[in-house]
Amino acid sequence: MKLRNTIFAFVIALVSSSCSDFLDTSLDRNQTGETIATNRGTVWAFGNAFYSPLGYGFGTIDGNIFATCSDEAQQTAASSNAIYFNKGMLNENINPLFTYYNNYYEGIRAANYFLDYVADGKGEELLAQNRNLVTDRVNYERDLQSLAWYKAEAHVAKAYYYAELAKMYGGVPIIESFVNDGTMVKRSSYEEVVAYIVKEIDDHKAELALNWNDFTEREGRFTLGAALAIKARVLLYAASPLHNESNDPAKWEAAAAAANELLSNTELSYSLAPDYGSYFVGGAPLTSPETIYAVRRAQSNTMEANNYPIATQGGKSGATPTHNLVAAYEYVGTPDPSNPYANRDPRLAASIVTNGSNWNGRTIDQAAGGSDDMSRANASRTGYYLKKFLTDNLNLTQGQTAQHNWVAYRWAEVLLNYAEAMNEAFGPDAVPAGYAMSARQALQQVRDRASVNLPAVTAADKDSFREVVKHERRIELAFEDHRYWDLLRWKDAMEVLNRPVLGVKVTKEGEGWNYEVTEVAERIFFEKNYYLPFLRSEIENSNNTLEQNPQY
Repeated sequence: MKLRNTIFAFVIALVSSSCSDFLDTSLDRNQTGETIATNRGTVWAFGNAFYSPLGYGFGTIDGNIFATCSDEAQQTAASSNAIYFNKGMLNENINPLFTYYNNYYEGIRAANYFLDYVADGKGEELLAQNRNLVTDRVNYERDLQSLAWYKAEAHVAKAYYYAELAKMYGGVPIIESFVNDGTMVKRSSYEEVVAYIVKEIDDHKAELALNWNDFTEREGRFTLGAALAIKARVLLYAASPLHNESNDPAKWEAAAAAANELLSNTELSYSLAPDYGSYFVGGAPLTSPETIYAVRRAQSNTMEANNYPIATQGGKSGATPTHNLVAAYEYVGTPDPSNPYANRDPRLAASIVTNGSNWNGRTIDQAAGGSDDMSRANASRTGYYLKKFLTDNLNLTQGQTAQHNWVAYRWAEVLLNYAEAMNEAFGPDAVPAGYAMSARQALQQVRDRASVNLPAVTAADKDSFREVVKHERRIELAFEDHRYWDLLRWKDAMEVLNRPVLGVKVTKEGEGWNYEVTEVAERIFFEKNYYLPFLRSEIENSNNTLEQNPQY
């Protein structure tokens, strides 16, 4: 991808001749520049195009979840792009996530083009063409309202894409409008990108819809809640040690205030889903009050095929959870020596298939000679399988499919963002004027979820509560593409991602099983890996105006 703005014909390729589906961006090859300029349907087509490059976390690396690049999971397949992260092999010629760099700038260009296309009243003029504004007044006014939303959403889309880019690369080039002059844009600082994101949201949040209850055809588009969630996460990252070496309290206060803006908005009605496990399965995220924003795709069985145990016909084992993660789930009762997975945080059973549990219509038995014998080719090397996101017992040989909606932002994350920022800014129990609750109260809400119901945390001071927050994020947000970036922003990656990946070896012992903790794979993380490298080809495309991240 060249950062110079692409020609008009490229944008036409994003345009649909129909506005029936906002993700339908196929090219009508009969359209010309002239017909596009005079067809009001293209207002919606251009307004839909900037959604197409949204990240879909179910296929981030090797067509699977990114957890295999952290200490959450191990990729079963021997050949995997995850190895470049796990062995510290990223360089200016190897970056498996660089396709997202291209995609996100495509989304930014599409948003910029749409905003230019409808600027200065041109959008309103197109909507008025070839219609009777008396007899068709209701539809016309509905279209005007939709146009206002689309404009605000385009700004939020840019904020989203820049937030993802900044998370990966730090500072990146900011492109503010669609121009076709071939100008190379220099890289902005991380702080400048954050300021740009916040301004895009603050300047346009009042123009966003609260929900799509009366406009169900708009479901899947950005709302006020989504915009505020993006802002809260961005400012939390900006306040974190990677970007806040002096531990400036003002940055933590800004992050707390951003999360509080969402928590305190009485016009919004988000809440935690009662059942943690079922929330992530099938169509549940689309109707749950916990979901702030979810990325939608057509039904498939790809996640199940990639991650079902190899003993399940059609399964490939895929991203197998690590013992590093399993061991972090706290006990909520007396430990059972014969079953280390009993009496644990209920989110363990909801997220991970352990030996002896029921999955895919059978009891998982990974001992020698068992149904899921670990010695089988492509069986789990860690002794665990992924459960979160997956529909149980989907018949892959019959082509059964299920919904998989990637939840990009949800209420539990906002509560944890707030808890972390409030603790760093004010301590675990302070509630300054205007704030919704204390850090402790926000975190406890997550633990008080009906299906989780964990005891209150007892950490008394800022330092000990910080560790509680880190633990809670690790468990609550497992496999949701947070862990790797959390470790980076906390500056914990050098320690954590240089530890070996652990698993368990399962053997039969009478009527039960024995579990021996083993090392599965080594991990290597270098200081330079706190930021991803720009590809050499991209630097060359910029005529060397794009500055590479240090040490690459």
